[in-house]
Amino acid sequence: MRGFFQRFVGLLVVVIVLVGVAVLVWGVDLSQTESFWQPNKLTLAGAWTVMYDAEMPEPRVLLTALITALIFVLLVVVTERMVSRRYRRTPLEVAKRALAPKAIMARSRGEFAGEVTITVVIPAHNEEASLPATLESLEQQSRLPDRVIVVADNCTDGTVAVARRLGAEVFETEGNTHKKGGALNQVLARELPGMGDNDSVLVMDADTQLSERFLETAVQRFTNDRALMAVGGLFQGEPGHGMLGQFQRNEYFRYQREIHRRDGRVFVLTGTGTVFRSIALREVANARGTSIPGNRGEVYDTFALTEDNELTIAIKSLGGLMVSPMECQVTTELMPTWRMLWAQRLRWQRGALENLGAYGVTPQTIRYWSQQIAIGYGVFALFAYFALMFLMLTSMDTWVWFPFWLGIGIVFAIERVATVWRGGWQARGLAVLVFPELVYDCFLNLAFLKGIFEISLGQRPTWKHVEHQAASTPAIEQETR
Repeated sequence: MRGFFQRFVGLLVVVIVLVGVAVLVWGVDLSQTESFWQPNKLTLAGAWTVMYDAEMPEPRVLLTALITALIFVLLVVVTERMVSRRYRRTPLEVAKRALAPKAIMARSRGEFAGEVTITVVIPAHNEEASLPATLESLEQQSRLPDRVIVVADNCTDGTVAVARRLGAEVFETEGNTHKKGGALNQVLARELPGMGDNDSVLVMDADTQLSERFLETAVQRFTNDRALMAVGGLFQGEPGHGMLGQFQRNEYFRYQREIHRRDGRVFVLTGTGTVFRSIALREVANARGTSIPGNRGEVYDTFALTEDNELTIAIKSLGGLMVSPMECQVTTELMPTWRMLWAQRLRWQRGALENLGAYGVTPQTIRYWSQQIAIGYGVFALFAYFALMFLMLTSMDTWVWFPFWLGIGIVFAIERVATVWRGGWQARGLAVLVFPELVYDCFLNLAFLKGIFEISLGQRPTWKHVEHQAASTPAIEQETR
């Protein structure tokens, strides 16, 4: 049954997008009167003849598009705010949602659970090359962790020896066949029962470095708000990897900016580094198999391809609040090749769709549904743009300029530069060109389409591991996650 609904998700997204496209085409067709197209001519400096068409779309078309976009945005924003208010103020949610703020505040009223502690859990599969830098970033924190546990999962290299030499505890998994999620389930099953409500767990990847005030900020947030269940990191890409690396860094810069404008209200608690209250993880494990998908007693749903996205939806479904402050930065490895990037994004897309299929349409998943539909509509718009550009280049003897759309393009270029401004001149230089990033977006859109078709056809996903060479270290095996 779960597989059927997940296949249905892909078909549903496709159908909704196609309906939206049909409505758009119908509206444009009605607004256009048939006439013979004759571009204007303009001679510059007596030598250069420029063809242009100054005609604008009809005002009613522009107004309809603007109103439709505003209604869509308002629907998503209002729904999200209503859910947040219900969890904080509505007594009914106390009985329905174990992590709703009113339930948490009522449970902890008048009791002191001690100072906030942080236990760092680092799942690692053959990460001896990247692990030292990760552990070093923990030693440089303005607020040091209370414990550091490296979860060695089916390692065949020197991960265990490196972790012990650098002072970390080591937990070696036994018989784990469920990758990262299974490894974390094993260590959390041992650690969570003995933790109090103010004890927290930082789950971070073994190829990640934290900003200096990450743990300090998380402790402050948890101390100031007993109802807060998770503090996530905002990821940024490591230096290097040429233009492909810059594409990814620009993408991450824009994501950070969007979350900052949302006051830290995060879409996904990134697996690269997120601090959870122990009570949040325990309640998720208790709710598995009943109110949320998964096996009872397990924190991570091992059926999910993207365990961080699934755990985010699980905590939100139980009423938990979460935030990703700008002070909580994580630097993670980028995909150095197009092939590795393809595998990573295809996995992300498949995982997102499967999670929606598992949870269905609820107030907590409305934003995620809207994101998938918006991406699908954007795929159509971007490929239609390139198709029309190609059609003009191949069917006309000379280029025709459209001042209205040229103005829109200039505004778009300014927006692209402004959103990556703090990334430096390389980020700005790539953004102002516009077209290279549009090509990059096309690549990501192809991964979106493949994910849609795979899940709709019921094809089974596979985990992909790739080899990459770390600087001044032997080749290590990295998971494209």
